[in-house]
Amino acid sequence: MHRYHVFETAHGFAAVGWSARGVNAFRLPAATPAEAERALLRRLPDAVRSDPPAEIAGLIAAAQRYFSGERIDFNATPIDLGEQSPFFTRVYAAVRALGWGESTTYGAVAKQLGAGPEFARDVGQAMAANPIPLIVPCHRVLAAGGKVGGFSAPGGSVAKARMLALEGVETSKAPTPPPQSPQQSFGF
Repeated sequence: MHRYHVFETAHGFAAVGWSARGVNAFRLPAATPAEAERALLRRLPDAVRSDPPAEIAGLIAAAQRYFSGERIDFNATPIDLGEQSPFFTRVYAAVRALGWGESTTYGAVAKQLGAGPEFARDVGQAMAANPIPLIVPCHRVLAAGGKVGGFSAPGGSVAKARMLALEGVETSKAPTPPPQSPQQSFGF
């Protein structure tokens, strides 16, 4: 059974989903609790809203501190990625090893995994499909030359740049703001 909880951070409302095996969904801050809930339920449509058990409450407190600017390490958080391709599983493990303020590139992750530069795009696809951003810190994976690159979470590349800035990471090119959208979120 999948459960979830919506909570407030210094930058909006986030949501976390979990199973008996670990965290299986995380949604970065959105402008409203309803937006965070909708985003999470797209990933886990059968999830039931629930009060968090102690371990998840600890994760929520850590996420709140992270978005307040505190250096937090999420590596000890049990995760449940569900069915993934073997390559995506390896990508998520490599990216999860990145600590606060560390960054890499899509190509460097591919190389670290023994794949050629043509696999940088596959690394990007894994990051776009990441079910638990922040826990698997896909925001720390940049495009070539230290450019921000894409980000499929709410707020797009602007949100990614803001998370990197929160961690003290400078990028070589500031993202341009996306066009105004009816779905506004991660507005810090």
